[in-house]
Amino acid sequence: MTPSTTHLVLIPSFDTGARLCDTVREARAEWNPVWVVIDGSTDGSTADVQRLAVGDAGLRVLVLPRNQGKGAAVLHGLLAAQAAGYTHALTMDADGQHPAALIPEFMHASLARPDTMILGRPVFDASAPLLRVRGRRVSNAWTDLETLGAGVADSLYGFRVYPIAALAAVMARQPWMRRFDFDTEAVVRLAWRGIKPINRDAPVKYLRPEEGGVSHFRYGRDNLLLTWMHTRLMLEFLLRLPVLLWRRLRRLPPFQA
Repeated sequence: MTPSTTHLVLIPSFDTGARLCDTVREARAEWNPVWVVIDGSTDGSTADVQRLAVGDAGLRVLVLPRNQGKGAAVLHGLLAAQAAGYTHALTMDADGQHPAALIPEFMHASLARPDTMILGRPVFDASAPLLRVRGRRVSNAWTDLETLGAGVADSLYGFRVYPIAALAAVMARQPWMRRFDFDTEAVVRLAWRGIKPINRDAPVKYLRPEEGGVSHFRYGRDNLLLTWMHTRLMLEFLLRLPVLLWRRLRRLPPFQA
C-alpha cells in the first residue's frame, strides 16, 4: 500500500489489552501510515504493539511515560505528525468500537475537502448501552447551541478526520481538551474557527469483556467533566455571540477559537 504523505491514522491507547493489536492490524490493512500513541499503559500492550511495528515502516508507536488522558495523547501525536509534514489525522479508538473498514472512505472525503472536518455519525446496534445512547443526546444538544447549528451530528463519536494545524492551534491556546472532554470541545472550537463539519454514517460496536472489550468511561466522573466543559463553552459562547451572529449574517469567517 502506497503511504499517504498528508493523511495518517492516529490511535491513542491506554490499557487496551490484546484488542489494541487487533485494531492496529485492521487499520493497517486499510491505510498507511498508522501511528499509535501509548498513553502510559501498564497492561503489557505497549510491548505487543511495538513488536507488531518491527519491520513495518507504515506503523509507528509513540509512548508517553504516564497516563495523561485521550486528548493529551492525541495532541502528542498531532504535534509529531505536524513536524513530519502531515496535514490531516483520522482519530479512532483502540478498543475495537470504530469501523476500520471505513478509513479509506473518510480519508478520501477529507482529501476532496481538506478545509473541513469529517465526522463520524454513529449507527448503533443492540450492543450499545441505552443509557449512553440517550445520554449523548444531551451533549449533542448543547453542542448544537454552542456552534449556532453548525451541523455537528454527533459530538462524542471519536472516529473523525481533523485538519492537524487547526486542531493543534486550538489546543495550544487553552489547557482543556486533554481527557474525555477532547472529542466534544474539539468540534466546537473548530466550528468557531470556521471549519465546516461533514458527517458520514459509521457503525459503532460495544464489545463485551469476553470479546476483548475495554472501557475506561466512568459515568459519574466523565459526566461531571462534560458538564464542566459545556459550562465553560457556554460562557465563552455567550461572550462570542454578538461577533458570531454578526459574522454569520455578513457571511464572514467566524471568530477564531
